[in-house]
Amino acid sequence: MQISNTDVTITALPAFSDNYIWVLASKKMNGMYVVDPGAAKPVLNWLNNTYLPLKGILITHHHPDHVGGVAELLDHCNVPVFGPKDCPARCVTHPLDEGDTIKCLGLQFSALSVPGHTLDHIAYFSGTYNDESPILFSGDTLFAGGCGRLFEGTAEQMYFSLKKLSSLPDQTRIFCGHEYTISNLLFAEAVEPDNQNIQSRIKNDKELVRNGIPTLPSTIGIEKCTNPFLRAEEPSVASAVLSTTDRHSSEPVNIFAALRQWKDNF
Repeated sequence: MQISNTDVTITALPAFSDNYIWVLASKKMNGMYVVDPGAAKPVLNWLNNTYLPLKGILITHHHPDHVGGVAELLDHCNVPVFGPKDCPARCVTHPLDEGDTIKCLGLQFSALSVPGHTLDHIAYFSGTYNDESPILFSGDTLFAGGCGRLFEGTAEQMYFSLKKLSSLPDQTRIFCGHEYTISNLLFAEAVEPDNQNIQSRIKNDKELVRNGIPTLPSTIGIEKCTNPFLRAEEPSVASAVLSTTDRHSSEPVNIFAALRQWKDNF
């Protein structure tokens, strides 16, 4: 997929059973960056096939399926590794905090602190409200149709992290870390069975999967219409949660916490 007004392309490299390693590449700028290389082999194969040099690595959080390939890549290429300032993985050479910026192939990315899935998690955003298609690498915080499990952070942290991401422009394209879309949308349908947007999206994305095409990128606008974790303030979502779980508070944070628990056992 090509980024508007540039020659930069973004390509998904499948890894493991359902991970995506994202590649930003530019022939004009003679280079490429990779996001969350949990395995080195897919990236090395790409490098060998394109003859573009690796210029840098972006990390969203420390889980092995996102950083496991970094050491091997560094054996082949001496490049900077950008990542969270508190990342337990020792591979990060250029730590980033909320609001820090980096440039990749002429694109400026801002680091957004989005704890919840892990405490160190950051996302990378490039663009403005006036751009045709801003970009978000959301790691395992915001998925197409869902959000990450709470391995380290709290439901409250994840709720506000997702609020931060949902405030980005609706046209922002989301490149997340896993192909979880169909399973996430089946849960979304259970929460809101009358949501026609969810039903249409399931039909469309199942067709993509059948044809071996990634369901990504999504957009913030699509997620706000179909992702229950961005819809905790919607009466239909709150009603479903209160009728299905033992929660009694309709506060959005509590609805979100119950949604996450429901999804964990779905």
